[in-house]
Amino acid sequence: MTQHFILLVEDHIELALTLSEYLEQHQFVVDYVRNIESAKSLIEKNIYQLLLFDINLPDGSGYDLCQWLRNDQGNDTPVIMLTARDTLEDKICGFDHGTDDYLVKPFDFKELVARANALIKRASGDVSKHILQIEDLTLDSSTQTVFRAGQSLDLPPIQFKLLKVLMRQSPKIVTKQEMIMAVWGDEEPESDALRSHIYNLRKLVDKPFEKKLIHTVSGVGLKIITEQSLQP
Repeated sequence: MTQHFILLVEDHIELALTLSEYLEQHQFVVDYVRNIESAKSLIEKNIYQLLLFDINLPDGSGYDLCQWLRNDQGNDTPVIMLTARDTLEDKICGFDHGTDDYLVKPFDFKELVARANALIKRASGDVSKHILQIEDLTLDSSTQTVFRAGQSLDLPPIQFKLLKVLMRQSPKIVTKQEMIMAVWGDEEPESDALRSHIYNLRKLVDKPFEKKLIHTVSGVGLKIITEQSLQP
């Protein structure tokens, strides 16, 4: 099952830890911070599929954080506001600042998971044409960015093209000739160029991480697939 990456901004430690544990049992990977400054730092470095903001934070308001996200960053990642405030005016204020949904504490964790999945599914439908994702690896062809486990991977253009064709064809095998055509077209590369780029691609995409995604099919080519899918 595909994992989704969430940032939780909540200053109530006990609630944050309990909620994080529950979410991680339901295929979410959770980063947790307690204030706006730390949240901004992570949002600028990582890609999240959902953001959970408490309203009352030590260094400001979740409303202000959401407004910064939308206006200053141009970031349209779905936001669910978590708060003890339950008046209509509070909800309207949240929506005016760019939040997508609103949950009043105490809330049922099952309801949060349902709303989170619905928002992520809706958002992914808008970007599915240029976003490729396999496990914790995400490639965005519109921004030429690659992330794995929330970490940005700095891929040179040729390795980006190789990864793109592997992910687009997954779980099918991509032959050597198909990779050459995807990267160089009709121009024949130097004899060891493809081998060298594949080696460097593996160093960036697989080596720093526990799970291996790029697999060699002897005498045929490469495929990108989870190790779990390789099990008979």
